[in-house]
Amino acid sequence: MVHWPLLLLAALPVWGQEPLNPDNMLPGCPDIVPRSEWGALPSSCLKPLNLPVEYVVVSHTAGQPCNSASSCEQQMRNIQFYHINTLGWCDIAYNFLIGEDGLIYEGRGWSTLGAHTGPAWNPISLGISFIGNFMERAPSPRALRAAQSLISCGLQHQAIARQYMIKGHRDVQNTASPGDRLYAKLRTWPHYRE
Repeated sequence: MVHWPLLLLAALPVWGQEPLNPDNMLPGCPDIVPRSEWGALPSSCLKPLNLPVEYVVVSHTAGQPCNSASSCEQQMRNIQFYHINTLGWCDIAYNFLIGEDGLIYEGRGWSTLGAHTGPAWNPISLGISFIGNFMERAPSPRALRAAQSLISCGLQHQAIARQYMIKGHRDVQNTASPGDRLYAKLRTWPHYRE
């Protein structure tokens, strides 16, 4: 004889237990490719990001582009390897990355402090980076839509403040990132502030 109430209780999370991978399972949000799917190395980052953040800083990786799940997953592994093994960081620098396949890739996620924009901006911003170099060309329309959907998701779930501001990487550091063509697109977004 099956005791249905006991089965239902067994399916519920333990009191105080974190929900399963909250960075990817926010209701009403776009799918986010989790670290486990793109083959991430374990993170040794421990500093939390205080939410909601007031800023979203958009950059580009300035490396090779990707336009398929397999090529974007490889680029994610390449970027993480470089950030950990060459730069000595605790993980990939960005909270999320956007491929031209239109998918969002989990970097450090919603709740871990990034290393994308320097010590003044990292604690107050979410770092989103487009995979590729966007000096001469803009990202694909589906990549731009994915970034906007991710920002809407963060807003909906109070990871991003209601009166947030979008900044290009070059607005807060001396860099060419996010590239001239992506920067031109970014400047047309409603919450952009120089």
